[in-house]
Amino acid sequence: MDLTPYRSLMTELARASGEFVRPLFGDPALAVESKADATPVTAADRGAEELMRGLIRRQFPQHGIIGEESGSENPAAEFVWMLDPIDGTKSFITGVPLWGTLIALLHQGQPVLGCIHQPILGQLMIGDGRTTTLNGRPVRTRRTTDLARATFLTSDPLNPGKYQDGARFDALIRQAKLVRTWGDCYGYLLVAAGHADIMCDPIMNPWDIAALVPVIRGAGGVITDWSGGAAYPAESTLACATPELHAAVLAALKK
Repeated sequence: MDLTPYRSLMTELARASGEFVRPLFGDPALAVESKADATPVTAADRGAEELMRGLIRRQFPQHGIIGEESGSENPAAEFVWMLDPIDGTKSFITGVPLWGTLIALLHQGQPVLGCIHQPILGQLMIGDGRTTTLNGRPVRTRRTTDLARATFLTSDPLNPGKYQDGARFDALIRQAKLVRTWGDCYGYLLVAAGHADIMCDPIMNPWDIAALVPVIRGAGGVITDWSGGAAYPAESTLACATPELHAAVLAALKK
């Protein structure tokens, strides 16, 4: 399957949404609302998603669209775009640049192309499950196989205790060389780019996950759910630089 025209649109979506969102980052006048699930949302989230939806409709009107903020259009289509305009809104509203825009293309229900875009830092990462690039340059995960040498990332250190086995998670991270909360989609960018080794989230939505799958796999990493099952669809995510490291993490979580 030739993904070239879809890759071109994905790049356009990332750059256009980035241009929209960039002036709103760090704006003290930006209003923050709470959604029904108590998560924050702003005009940046909603406006960026609507902009991307319009571009997709114009270029591929037969495609479906699923977005975090505005729901689904034609979700049973052969090709479906999945959008998370600002993954890491809590970081966004507090002036921390560890967030990004997630864009995925699903073919027959599985992600085949994914993008993580950080417009403040000027980082555009695109993966197709075989290769992953950062600003057009191929990237690979590190070859770390030992937990004691690993940089371990997660979005919220309290969430494993809320949604998974917190005691096992705490024992796991004590084995790592470095543990940080450089989270949300930016943590997965760091793993794919070879700057970190493990990134995990114990609770996820479909639009949080879809773009990550072809990105991590294209960079040579391993991505599954928290228990080693299918990466997508799933409700949690574990991404590791190598199969050996992934196996070690799973073993620790299952003890």
